[in-house]
Amino acid sequence: MSEQQVFAQPGASEWTELAPGNRRRVLIHTPELMQVEFGFDKGAVGALHSHPHIQVSYVAEGSFEVTIAGKTEIVGQGGSFIVPSGLEHGVVALEAGRLVDVFTPMRQDFI
Repeated sequence: MSEQQVFAQPGASEWTELAPGNRRRVLIHTPELMQVEFGFDKGAVGALHSHPHIQVSYVAEGSFEVTIAGKTEIVGQGGSFIVPSGLEHGVVALEAGRLVDVFTPMRQDFI
């Protein structure tokens, strides 16, 4: 068994292209918790989806139209939102931006 990573340096992980203008990189994780950065070009969409993980998101840069369980709000830089387990959610980047998401438990499908 390998030793648990406790630090993640800038640029240590690679971006994965998800859709046009939408990419992610896993920053750090344990079996119980995962931190992921998502990058969006202006107008890019994080399609509506759901998963069993609890998710909390921080808008590190930009502005996003965020929909959770049919309710939509605009969340700008410095704002946050939380997605309880199983709720349908998605985003539209109103300008180029970045989200930092934390999932519990970790998203095994991202590894």
